[in-house]
Amino acid sequence: MDQENKLSEIRKIEGALEAILFAAGHPVSYDKIGEALGLTPGDAKRIAEHLADKYNANTDGGIMMLLFPDTCQLCSREDYIPYVRIALGIRRGGNLSNSALEVLAIVAYNQPVTRSFIDTVRGVDSAYAVGSLIDKELIEPCGRLDAPGRPTLLATTEKFLRVFGLNNLGERPEGGALRGAADALLEAEEDEEQMSIDEDVEESSEAPQEEEELYTPDDEQ
Repeated sequence: MDQENKLSEIRKIEGALEAILFAAGHPVSYDKIGEALGLTPGDAKRIAEHLADKYNANTDGGIMMLLFPDTCQLCSREDYIPYVRIALGIRRGGNLSNSALEVLAIVAYNQPVTRSFIDTVRGVDSAYAVGSLIDKELIEPCGRLDAPGRPTLLATTEKFLRVFGLNNLGERPEGGALRGAADALLEAEEDEEQMSIDEDVEESSEAPQEEEELYTPDDEQ
């Protein structure tokens, strides 16, 4: 009976954690989870890891759970994002430029790096791209290099892991797969933008007829 009670208590705690993450919609720290559930941060993390095993074992499920060093999060599985966009009317937007993607790949696979290292690899000045990635919270300063001038070191952020659906940097795709995935995303973005332009042109060509229908003498009366 004690064993059954213990299992029931664990299931309730997992259910409470699930509810917290679902309601939050963003990463929640193990400190906050532990505070809410009467657990230590370490125990909260262990419960989260157990729950993540259940979610992530079901590769056909629409929800996955991401674990980070200090937080965890429920999110939609990448395979189903197109359906989510359609259902909720979400348009693609704010994707990265080619130069920003190049810089992000350099940082992701060589971090920590200085901006001069990035410039050397790319052969051009990368100040704007680096600033854009910092603004988007995909990379961040993580210290200074012990060298003349003490240049700032840059590394990827926890948000970078979330965006690419990674639990840690060890799950980074091999070689240039990250860049390839980003290129595919850009191609899809360009196709969608072209479709949007075509729709605008079509609507513009129909506009005069619509105005004649909308503003008739009968309507004014």
